[in-house]
Amino acid sequence: MTQRRSSAGGRGRSRGKTAGSGSRGLTVRVKTAKGRKTSSTRWLQRQLNDPYVEAARREGLRSRAAFKLQELDDRYRFLARGAVVVDLGASPGGWTQVALQRVGDGGRVIAVDINEMDAVPGAEMLVADVSDEAAAARIREAADGKVDVVLSDMAPPATGHRATDHLRIVGLVEAALELAREILKPGGSFVAKVWQGGTEGDLLAQMKREFAKVRHAKPKASRADSAEIYVVAQGYRPVEDDGPDR
Repeated sequence: MTQRRSSAGGRGRSRGKTAGSGSRGLTVRVKTAKGRKTSSTRWLQRQLNDPYVEAARREGLRSRAAFKLQELDDRYRFLARGAVVVDLGASPGGWTQVALQRVGDGGRVIAVDINEMDAVPGAEMLVADVSDEAAAARIREAADGKVDVVLSDMAPPATGHRATDHLRIVGLVEAALELAREILKPGGSFVAKVWQGGTEGDLLAQMKREFAKVRHAKPKASRADSAEIYVVAQGYRPVEDDGPDR
């Protein structure tokens, strides 16, 4: 899918080539500069040779992560035309751009982040902490009611300690899910980044009780050496409804 513009006026779901289809197989090598750590050099070299980074730049997308959402929606079709979507942890805005194009002129996208971020044309911007008890009310006010989709590409800063990183990502998913319970319409969808094994046990059991379908997927745009996967929960069926939609 080719992202032609970031406003909500995109037309349809263009498919196009995958990000890596035009690669010539050339490798950019980065020399370790004075004062630069070896790990930083490896990161820079990976960025320079990443076809998704190149494609995002070429297509005007704010991050390579945009291709992950494109792939997930191509597979599961949760971003319907006219939908109201909340993008949690939206910065720098790649997922927001994709959501805007796919919901079209009749849809709305509310980009939520704990910090101020550059505006995405066509989206409504909201600074809020998903763990704050007031966040759900603020989002519902901005959306004029409940929403159709809650997206979360949030991830904590990596510590390098697998068990710690696992607990932190689970904590973020739990916070996002708790918020989703308060703002999702019945039948809505929840999509969130987790680590492999990150939605096991109680959290996965909760999702299966509250959604008709719960599936895991690893988009091609996710790096092979990354532990990230995504949980796609569709068909929200609240256990305890908090009242009729506004």
